[in-house]
Amino acid sequence: MVLDLFLFNIIIFAAIISLIRAPLHSDPFAISFTSLAIAAWGIGSLYSSLAQFFNFNANSLLFSNIAYALFYPFAFLAIPRILGRRQRLRLLELLDAAIFGLGLSSIVTALILIQFISNIPGDSMSAFFAVLYPVCDIALVVIAIVSAVVSGFSTRSALLISGVMIFAITDFYFLWAQITNSYQFGQISDNGWLLGITIITLSLWAAPNNLQPETKIHPALIAVSIFISPALLSAIALRPDYFPIYVVIPTIATLFMAFIRMTLVIRQASNLGEEKILARTDELTGLPNRRRLVAEIGALSGVEGALLLLDLDGFKPVNDQYGHEMGDQILQQVAARFSRSLPTGSVLARLGGDEFGVIVLGSPDITLEVAHALRATLSYPFTVGGNQISISVSIGHVRNDKNGDLLQRADAAMYEAKRSGVAIVDAYQP
Repeated sequence: MVLDLFLFNIIIFAAIISLIRAPLHSDPFAISFTSLAIAAWGIGSLYSSLAQFFNFNANSLLFSNIAYALFYPFAFLAIPRILGRRQRLRLLELLDAAIFGLGLSSIVTALILIQFISNIPGDSMSAFFAVLYPVCDIALVVIAIVSAVVSGFSTRSALLISGVMIFAITDFYFLWAQITNSYQFGQISDNGWLLGITIITLSLWAAPNNLQPETKIHPALIAVSIFISPALLSAIALRPDYFPIYVVIPTIATLFMAFIRMTLVIRQASNLGEEKILARTDELTGLPNRRRLVAEIGALSGVEGALLLLDLDGFKPVNDQYGHEMGDQILQQVAARFSRSLPTGSVLARLGGDEFGVIVLGSPDITLEVAHALRATLSYPFTVGGNQISISVSIGHVRNDKNGDLLQRADAAMYEAKRSGVAIVDAYQP
């Protein structure tokens, strides 16, 4: 009792304390999930040990098996974080671990069990758990190796892979011993689990890879898990009596989580698209901003057209006399007038303050006509709050002739127009 009940299980407690005190960890979630995984396995071990010395009811074995099984979802979450850089915990990460752990592991276990259940002693539920552990171990080994490849091999990854491999080999030996009816509680091979857990714990005391890129469960593994579920559900619909309930439940649960994941990904993609649009949009006028204009200039290569830079004349006194609120209303009306005067395919952007930029496609004559049209839109005053306000514009015009930085040349032409009072300056270099 001292050896099998106390000394064996106290090592689990020591491993958790060691994890919490590990000095080189960079991700508190890695510590938390690893500790929860080892604690779950420890609870199963303790309960299983107690059942050998005391008369527990028939549900004791089920309780210990469930506790053992809870080791895996926490380990699926922990391993990528142990080898990757610190990152915020996301709902998508939790769903991926659940889909991969519950979906692939449980379903594959059930399919194997249907073929070999007669070879495993005990009831069907005990046989299910006996097969589940090695299948989950294979998944753990795959995740550990893939994470190590992504993050780069290091002392930490070598220790982690070694610990997971020893733990997995012990589970496979345990399954073989059960099938051959040669397993005895407390035999020397049981120490393989403790050795694996100890080495996994030690991995968090080793220095990680300096690069530490973000690692997670590979999308291909998630795709396989999601693909198997509807295929298996179709088979269940065709032959409902052939598949036991512990095959049906994980299958339906995996599909349910896959739909949640899909909804979450679609929502994130939509939010990302909106953020991208907002990042390239001027908040006041709704026009593209400088970033968008620069991107459009970069796409002008080999296209006949021109870049116009426009700077309002007489706008600063309006701000000084009437306030910024009225100035903002004027800018909005200016943007509306400019937009109405531009031909299809043109890009109008507000670059900041009272400066605008325009990309116009076409010959030099057409683009100069557009410049004059833009200037003409400001020839009559604006009416804001009962006040008649007149402003004008200075325009720098530069053709897309590959003779230098368009934005810099247009800016120089615009300032020349403002300095000379000519209104429009064409920076053409023959």
